[in-house]
Parts: sequence; C-alpha cells; structure tokens
Amino acid sequence: MADLSINVMVEHDDFLLSINEKISLTGITGIFGHSGSGKSTLLKVIAGLEKHVQGQLVINDSLAADLLLDSEAKKIVAPQQRNIGLVFQNSRLFPHLTVEENLRYGQTRRKNTLVNKPLDFDEIIALTKLDNLLSKSVEQLSGGEQQRVALARAILAEPRLLLLDEPLSALDDKNKILMLTLLTKVQKQLNLPMLYVSHSLAEIQQLANNLLVLSSGEITHYGDIHQVIHQLTTNNEILHQTSLSLTVKEHLAEYGLTSLALGEQQILMPFNRQVESDANANTNVRCIIAASDISVTLHEPSESSIVNHLQGTITSFEPCQSQVLLTVNCSGQDFFVDITAWSAKRLSLIVEQEVFIQFKANSVRTLR
Repeated sequence: MADLSINVMVEHDDFLLSINEKISLTGITGIFGHSGSGKSTLLKVIAGLEKHVQGQLVINDSLAADLLLDSEAKKIVAPQQRNIGLVFQNSRLFPHLTVEENLRYGQTRRKNTLVNKPLDFDEIIALTKLDNLLSKSVEQLSGGEQQRVALARAILAEPRLLLLDEPLSALDDKNKILMLTLLTKVQKQLNLPMLYVSHSLAEIQQLANNLLVLSSGEITHYGDIHQVIHQLTTNNEILHQTSLSLTVKEHLAEYGLTSLALGEQQILMPFNRQVESDANANTNVRCIIAASDISVTLHEPSESSIVNHLQGTITSFEPCQSQVLLTVNCSGQDFFVDITAWSAKRLSLIVEQEVFIQFKANSVRTLR
C-alpha cells in the first residue's frame, strides 16, 4: 500500500505548521480543521508550492520510495515534476480557451505514470459529465460546471495523487451533491488517491475513508472517518453526532422511506432516489444522526409515530453541566445520545443498562 510520509515544519510570522505523519494513499483522506489550522499550507507543502518548508516528504509505494523533499540534503523536486494534481476553491481555468482546449492542456502535462490504466479522453469527459460543454467558453459556465472542468483537467494529467483545496466552497447545495457524487465515482473508477480539504465535516463524512484533523498547525486526530468523528464527539470538539455507513436493505417508496441494515435491526431514513438507483449493488449510505435527535426509553416503544427504535446497551455515561452524553451500543454500532441530567436521573440510567433508543427517519441525514 502506498503512503505519503510527511515530516516537515513551516514557519510564518505567528504561525507554525509541524507535521510528522504517514498518510495512506488509498481512497480519499479528508483534512478538516478551522480557518488558520494549516489545511491549505499542508497541501502547498505536498504540491511543492510552499517555499518556507524544512524537513522531508516521501511517497512510498510497493516498488520504491520517491523523495520529493529533503531540505537538509537541499533536494527539492519542482512542483511540475511531482506529478501531483491540485484543484483549488476557484477553478483557475484559462478564460481565453474553450472547455476542450483547457482539457487538452491537461493532457499535455501527463507523464504516463498510469501505464496499467491509460486514461481515455472521451472516458474522462463522460465520467465528469462534460460531453455537452466542450465547445463552450469557460466564461459561459456555471460555478459547478467550471469545477467539473477543473477536476477533469487535473485528472487528464494522470497524477499519482490529487489534492483538492475546498473545491465546493463556492457551490450551492445541488452542485455540492453532484460534485461529491462525481468525486466518489472518479476515485473508485480510476483508483486515484485524493486528499480533500474542507471546513465542512458533513462534506468530508460523505466522501472520505480516513480523516485527518488539524488544529493550530498540528495533527490532533488521524484514522478511520467514523472513528475520528466519534473521537471528536466524545472530546466535545464538535456537535455530538453519530457517523454511520450502512447498507441499503430495501426501499419502501410508497412510504417515502429507505431501510438500512444494522445487524439484525434496521434504520429507516427518507427515501433517496440516488440511493434507490444503486440499490442492486448493496449501496453503502453515509449518514449522520445528531445526538440531540435521539431519545432513550426503558421499554421498546409499541405505539409511536417515531419509526426508529433500536435495542442497545449503555457503554458510557458522561455528565456535562446540566446534560449527559450517553454512548449506547446497538448491534455493534455506537450511538451518541444527548439528554438532560434530569432525564438521566428520572430513568436511573447507568452503564451496562439495557435500553432502547429512538429517533425519527428525518433525523438520519445525508447530503446525497
């Protein structure tokens, strides 16, 4: 398995980025943090665009180690020689060229490293849904269309790694969903590793396999996307939420619901036409449930309009002022539940107690 070994330091006036980590180059890794945490600086280091960097940067794969930076040995591989693609917040397309001319320019920059899977121009056009835009000036395109062109141009250069620096920040919700779907499809079809920077955890949760969290120029968390989100929840670093990846069980279109499998139990969410179109492939659906949307009952609800009720065991009980954060394990999946301290006392809740949690279908949120 390939990885990116980063041991670098960047110092600017009142900011210090200090990173020592091996990042897996499999799938999509999300990079999350508040403004000024160092997300964009880290991408610039990897792309070779940061001048004030000290340390080492190495891409390792099954064949060899490729040293991109060793400041002590005064070895710095130029950005254009790294074969790393970069897509910014704005598309940075050439305004005097048509869409096709912008894309052909991307082709001229490829280094033919994907010898086992050469990219076909028409295939990439179809994959990024640009068939009807090739003859247009980029100035005629919407923001979402421009970002799709920028993505296709970066892919046509056949990079071994694609960096995305908040590429959806200027898009509306409809175009964000389209681009998230597109990025997922591109990554899977081309097996192209991506590092995706965003200040939106909801975006990253829909897209990434792993999550790296930056704060004040340092990595605070790195690992599986769901595990890291749950760590952030238990550390009170984000709004309390449960992050899930579940398989579609069946569709109840007449009721506007989709059933997701959770062991021998199920979770019902609002019917989603995009999920429905992929149902035969046992689609995995990424979703989030806010801890404040879940309640606890001592007995299984039998006459309730709330459609989701799961049996589980309380594994953690964390008081926080007038609230309590419960962790309830249901069929091997941890769910986080915010209730008042008064409710916890009234129900006499304790660790290892068997309970039921319940939440509405509309509480199961997904961007797709």
